[in-house]
Amino acid sequence: MNHPDFRYSDSRNPYWKKLKALPGIAFTDNDTETHQGKWREHFDGLRAPEKSTARRELSVEIGCNTGHVIREWAARDPANDYIGIDWKFKIIHRGAEKTLAQGLKNLVLFRAHAERLNYMFGPAEVDHLFLFFPDPWPKKGELKNRFLNAENLRHAATVVRPGGTFQIKTDHLGYFEWMEAAIAEVPELWEVTSRTNDLHVNCPDPTKLKIPEVTLFERLWIKDGIKINSVWLRRR
Repeated sequence: MNHPDFRYSDSRNPYWKKLKALPGIAFTDNDTETHQGKWREHFDGLRAPEKSTARRELSVEIGCNTGHVIREWAARDPANDYIGIDWKFKIIHRGAEKTLAQGLKNLVLFRAHAERLNYMFGPAEVDHLFLFFPDPWPKKGELKNRFLNAENLRHAATVVRPGGTFQIKTDHLGYFEWMEAAIAEVPELWEVTSRTNDLHVNCPDPTKLKIPEVTLFERLWIKDGIKINSVWLRRR
């Protein structure tokens, strides 16, 4: 999939056409790669005539679901730009509708495969990258499907600027250990600035945490007493 000649096929999913009808706010498949390296200019068009000449930071969330976290970030931080990525048509469409309803001019959503991150974005175009609770693919035969591996860390390093950050969270300890092994393969690209096996240990009552400090699933796991593993990376 991560090949320059790869092209998505037209889909029969009814939400594929619905996403195509939301230009500027939602992008699907090949369209997610049409503004590679120029996403800030795209946001300029959305923001006009209120666009600023100041450099805005671009944050990207992989696996954003309907965007419940990233929409809140965008609403609280209108001075900067946000892009959410997920591979499911319906939830991205739902998130785009909510984005329109909120009148957000600093958020767009992608229906795409995150493995093509380095084709969606140009070199050093992204300031901050986030990956919250990816599918752990826990069975032995499924391990190859895990997104966080050394290859994808290399791809991510091409789009995150030097000094930029990558925050990762998972409730699955086995996947977290797999992630740390992958990170250890690319020390020349990513520096571990912080890591923990209990993200909310110092919070007096983590059950009271709300979005965007936690995700929808994270709130459920906290309620069930499941510890959250997290690592923060800095692009060298």
